[in-house]
Amino acid sequence: MDPEDRSEIAFFDVETTVPKRGQRFAILEFGSILVCPKKLTELRSYTTLVQPADLSLISSLSVRCNGIKRDDVVLAPLFADIADTVYDILHGRIWAGHNILRFDCARIREAFAEIGRQPPEPKGAIDSLGLLTQKFGRRAGDMKMATLARYFGLGNQTHRSLDDVRMNLEVLKYCATVLFLESSLPYAHVDNSVSPGTISSRRRIDASHEGNTVTTSVRLPSISENCAAQSDPFNMSVLRNEMASDNHIQSDILMEEEQIETSDVVASENTSDHEGFLTPDAMSLSNIKAMLVPFYPGSQMMKLKLLHGDSPLQLYCSYLKIRFGVNGKFLDNTGRRRLNFVVDLNPSLCSILEACDSNAQKLSVDSGSTSEWNPVVNPMKGFVNYPNARIHIATEINGDEARYATEIHQRESSGATQKLIFSNPNNEELESLLTTGSVVDAFLSLEPYDYQQKAGIRLVAKKLVIHS
Repeated sequence: MDPEDRSEIAFFDVETTVPKRGQRFAILEFGSILVCPKKLTELRSYTTLVQPADLSLISSLSVRCNGIKRDDVVLAPLFADIADTVYDILHGRIWAGHNILRFDCARIREAFAEIGRQPPEPKGAIDSLGLLTQKFGRRAGDMKMATLARYFGLGNQTHRSLDDVRMNLEVLKYCATVLFLESSLPYAHVDNSVSPGTISSRRRIDASHEGNTVTTSVRLPSISENCAAQSDPFNMSVLRNEMASDNHIQSDILMEEEQIETSDVVASENTSDHEGFLTPDAMSLSNIKAMLVPFYPGSQMMKLKLLHGDSPLQLYCSYLKIRFGVNGKFLDNTGRRRLNFVVDLNPSLCSILEACDSNAQKLSVDSGSTSEWNPVVNPMKGFVNYPNARIHIATEINGDEARYATEIHQRESSGATQKLIFSNPNNEELESLLTTGSVVDAFLSLEPYDYQQKAGIRLVAKKLVIHS
């Protein structure tokens, strides 16, 4: 068959003896499934026990690892007897498995070398160990297949070849789904620092973000090479919801509300893309509505979107006083801090945000969501406290690169405005500018989210104008 026509992905796994010092590995079992790359469905499977040339290589240690005893393989075919089948399954296809580049591929090459035959060659490989370590992270604990399977509730690993490859495919499906969903909600937070064997009591999502391809052209290691697990170009951004952990904010002194006249619809200086941002006073509560829209054109998965009339709901909020400066205690998978700060809300803005919350939460419940709703407004009631809300610094993902995308301007006492940071600000610059007690004008996008039983609305800053 022409290798160019062999489009299926060959997931495979070998179970082997556990050699003592000076001994070689011997294959005891080979298992494989051919998977449709478009639908990720199993098309064909093959598995067989394999009799090693030297049965004494099956030690008590290898039996403890995979349960395969000498009696199990004494009547099994030798590898030479199944070599044609293995070659036909693997040659010219994309190979996939967990830690295959370091282990399984080397064992296949050794087995073919022992019978004097050329080994099969792949046209690409997916090593899920390297792929998931880099892109999914260690939120499950360690990166063993058994740990990942338990994390997703897929049962216990049997360490038998066919069971393991099917489990490998299911783990990849679950991880890819998580990463895809996270890529659609880019303003949440991630922390991959979960220690092995533990899961944090707070929801930690990596996620994870925009996918390109899952195959990489690779050269398989020779028998003598010690090949490290390869990273893979799953290219997805990351997600985490931290709002539930910050519901209680300390008291502060009463802020005098500043009355500033502004135009109803703002076309900000030097930024024509800010046309259409509305001031709270220009909005009608009855015109605020929530609707379900596809995640992307043609998608059957839906997400919430907030509208004012028939236009996306975007806010221009002037003279917001920063109650707590930039907080960046969470990291994404590129090591970049996820930044946000807390502002006090005047009554008009508070009413608008509460109406948005009410509409979005109702639609969320009506559409079947059971997630806990996190109000966008932290209702700090009492004489010395104003209600407040968290504003997130926008982040853009380009491949594996992440950058802060919020425009930062400064308004002088004369009224003149100038752009402070022209490209890719760092967190230190933003922390020094967005300090407690500072006053900002904010151009905000309202972005509903619903993930891992947490839902709500994020206020994402497209542009900030800091008052000098």
